[in-house]
Amino acid sequence: MKRAIFPGSFDPITLGHFDIIERGVKLFDELIIAIGINADKKYMFTLEERRKFIEDCFKDEPKIKVLTYQGLTVNFCKEQNANFILRGLRNPADFEFEKAIAHTNRRLSDVETVFLLTSSGKSFISSSIVRDVIRNNGDYTSFVPASVIVK
Repeated sequence: MKRAIFPGSFDPITLGHFDIIERGVKLFDELIIAIGINADKKYMFTLEERRKFIEDCFKDEPKIKVLTYQGLTVNFCKEQNANFILRGLRNPADFEFEKAIAHTNRRLSDVETVFLLTSSGKSFISSSIVRDVIRNNGDYTSFVPASVIVK
């Protein structure tokens, strides 16, 4: 079975994440969306909210599971018997950052990192930009899946 982990904080999940997940699920038998927990990070949305946003997005996709984890992603991969890490790339800076992490992960384990380029038209979207728009009462609805939109 080809099982992949798509790790992130998803604070909140964006249409860029959604794009990578939607395309990535076609490549693997199972895709685990892994919400990382970092005690040092200040999140806009609670862990429960972030998890619900994602679960609501993919409630009809049986190949997707949503889990949370702490610590090294490669250790979580071993716990979940996943041989792949899925990552999205928006721009050259993402590539340089993700390449260093992928090399480190290969040193630590036999987990392979698979990169997908974010579809054009979504590559400018980031969770930090979305949070800034929300904080400043802007219209963020074209950047996130419907499950994130607070009514």
